[in-house]
Amino acid sequence: MNNTLSKNYEPGQVEASWYAHWEGKGYFHSTPDDRPPFTVVIPPPNVTGVLHMGHTLNETVQDVLVRHARMSGFNACWVPGSDHASIATEAKVVQMLEKEKGIKKSELSRPEFLRYAFEWKEKYGGIIYHQIKKLGCSVDWNRVTFTMDDHYYEAVIKVFVDLYEKGLIYRGARMINWDPAAQTALSDEEVEYKDITGKLYYVRYRVEGSDEYITIATQRPETIMGDTAVCVNPNDERYAHLKGKKIIVPLVNRAVPIIFDEYVDPAFGTGALKVTPAHDINDYNLGLKHGLPTIDTLNPDGTLSAAAEVFVGMDRFEARKASVEQLRADRALVKEEEYSTRLGYSQRSNAVVEPRISTQWFVQMKHFAGLALDAVTSGEVKIHPEERFLATYKYWLENIKDWCISRQLWWGQRIPAWYDADGKFVVAATVEEAVAKFKAQHNIDHSPVTIHQDEDVLDTWFSSWLWPMEVFNGISKPGNPEIEYYYPTNVLVTGQDIIFFWVARMIMAGMEYKHERPFEHVYFTGMVRDKQGRKMSKSLGNSPDLLDLIDRFGADAVRFGILISSPAGNDLLFDDSSCEQGRNFNNKLWNALKLVKMWSLRQAQGDNNQEAGNLPFAVQWFEQRLNQVKAQLEDLYKGFRLSEALKTIYSLIWDDFCSWYLEWAKPGFEQPIDAAVYRKTVDFFSELMQLLHPFMPFITEEIYHQLAERSDDLCVKQFTPAGAVNADLIAQGTLLQEAISALRDARVKNNLKPKDPVTVSIQTDKQAAFTAIRPILGKQANAEIEFVNDAVPGSIAVVLGTNKFYITSEQAVDTSVQREQLQKDLDYYRGFLESVAKKLGNERFVQNAKPEVVESERKKQRDAEEKIEAIEKSLALLG
Repeated sequence: MNNTLSKNYEPGQVEASWYAHWEGKGYFHSTPDDRPPFTVVIPPPNVTGVLHMGHTLNETVQDVLVRHARMSGFNACWVPGSDHASIATEAKVVQMLEKEKGIKKSELSRPEFLRYAFEWKEKYGGIIYHQIKKLGCSVDWNRVTFTMDDHYYEAVIKVFVDLYEKGLIYRGARMINWDPAAQTALSDEEVEYKDITGKLYYVRYRVEGSDEYITIATQRPETIMGDTAVCVNPNDERYAHLKGKKIIVPLVNRAVPIIFDEYVDPAFGTGALKVTPAHDINDYNLGLKHGLPTIDTLNPDGTLSAAAEVFVGMDRFEARKASVEQLRADRALVKEEEYSTRLGYSQRSNAVVEPRISTQWFVQMKHFAGLALDAVTSGEVKIHPEERFLATYKYWLENIKDWCISRQLWWGQRIPAWYDADGKFVVAATVEEAVAKFKAQHNIDHSPVTIHQDEDVLDTWFSSWLWPMEVFNGISKPGNPEIEYYYPTNVLVTGQDIIFFWVARMIMAGMEYKHERPFEHVYFTGMVRDKQGRKMSKSLGNSPDLLDLIDRFGADAVRFGILISSPAGNDLLFDDSSCEQGRNFNNKLWNALKLVKMWSLRQAQGDNNQEAGNLPFAVQWFEQRLNQVKAQLEDLYKGFRLSEALKTIYSLIWDDFCSWYLEWAKPGFEQPIDAAVYRKTVDFFSELMQLLHPFMPFITEEIYHQLAERSDDLCVKQFTPAGAVNADLIAQGTLLQEAISALRDARVKNNLKPKDPVTVSIQTDKQAAFTAIRPILGKQANAEIEFVNDAVPGSIAVVLGTNKFYITSEQAVDTSVQREQLQKDLDYYRGFLESVAKKLGNERFVQNAKPEVVESERKKQRDAEEKIEAIEKSLALLG
């Protein structure tokens, strides 16, 4: 404990030392014991850079919950880690190699490339973990997990083999989403749709052997070369005469059939549709139905292939321009017009996604969707806030498609499929198992088997859906003591944008492999936006650097700033001003500490064994407020209303403790404080720091130790339950606050200085309520307090409910200001009374409204009448 404190709180001098102290004590490390576990797994950030403000919110929320659980008697285990993020990380490593070393990926072998990728992971994974520490997160650093760790890799392969053998994984040629920039397949959930304004091109297709044309509208003229039919509705009389005819595809002069299918809406566009099976999922399905050939006119990198015949090697968007120019030159372009549409973009590379037929690996999802849907609709897994996300969750699962899980990359878990020279394959965890399976399947006894492994890797989410289990080796070593103790976890805190990518899939995997939910609660944080309402992102440059914010404001202030503006589940607007508010709160706490420590330097006096009933009113009142708030906080934690919880604690400390209690308990000038009051004040301050600790751990631990010599640490100090609340004492405290504020306000309005002595005469029918608070009221209002039965002529009248205060002073008082204010108040209450009376005079309202609503209106009427009577009397006294 240091008796010499800096003028303002200096977080840089405090935070690093306390974090090292907590780590050194092993407070964050968990091992199974007799306590109930409270398990949280961190949503593993990608090793592609640094934490952004969305991560900051997410990590702070988790730390609040974990610290609160640790201080509530639970064995808190918070597992940190990171995700290998196959597409994003491979792209970053490729860029780095070309920029810094002049090396192209194609020049490297797979092992060489992976060596560079792991170096990237060590560098950026280390940065992320440093940020998590700086933020004060109490994660178990002995349990750091990476989704490419050996045991994790083994678990992913084990699950793939198992699901394949169950018939839930299959390989086949399907229309998939293709990212030309990353040159890999994507799942449907990795495509982000944006509303754009594009162009609609009306193109003439000539009927073979005639001068007749069909006009067809297309957004993608660069795909015309892949057309293998034109489709019209069989009920469309405009085209009935064309049955059995063919049509000439522009640009390549290919004759293709005119087909008839009710899929085409005659009222949409021209009623005729170009069918390009290789480049549109609906066209693909039409092609299968009508036996059409497929012509893939695009290379993997988005350039036109040799099958296009024209513009070969040209980028697809350049080919679009060239196609339009050629169609115009051929007089085949009728017109073009602007067109609003939705276009799919890769979430990782932001490239426009191309539909493409490709042989990939898929998971059959109907089976898993049922598991995930039942877990939530039954209440086994609870979503918070339910009203915002439950319907979305259900809709996705009820309309789910098979999951494409193969990616054309090197960074990730390699698909455990093994092929011979003829393309026959087996699925096995190792090459030795694959050879044995080949021999068994093909009756090969002694001949050598030459096989090679699939070049593709698995979708990142196929590994991260195992996260709550495999961080405890639950797949690689099922039944081990840790998975049995820590699983299922208690709460998952994550962003709403990965509800399908990750949350639903973790539920699927948990129900499949543990036959149990992976977590009891899912709390979705909102999206962090700047003050203009834009999502914070690196591309916009509107997301502040976390370490810079911590350097400027301190970790506690940053945590305060992002939580105070974060209503449960809703998006939040964040800017530096909220961190400034956090810094100001720190300094408020620090100044309160200095005041209390100054009291400790004085000679304490009084009975050190005073009973609670004999303690001053200030102490009795604040103890009730503390109990009241503690009970409120438990409800707020249960409902995951953490922003509201922080605001409640903030108000209790700033308003009730600092602004009221410390003033009421403060000894007179140069007077020693009563020893019992001082001891209770330190206890109150310590307990306030305990309530605040999960939100602002550093300053609270520092103040806790500055207040007194301690043998324990706040980080693991257990909460004491809330006691019973005396409602009468709470009401008396509220009355005292309102009376002090009203009397101070009256002084200001009537030009009475705070030091001018006055007499306050109180007219009330509740004199007993003022007995305990009378000394404090007199001190705070700098007034002699007396009670009267009638109004005091020539006084300044203050009305507070049914209580009337009459201020008299030796100073000359100009009552014109008060008379003007009283008249305004009288006019307001008369108007208010008239509106209430009108409502109560409406028989329909009185007969149909709920009884409690009618009674509430009648109470408003009585209150208004009492206020009007009091104001009229006050005006009469002023003459």
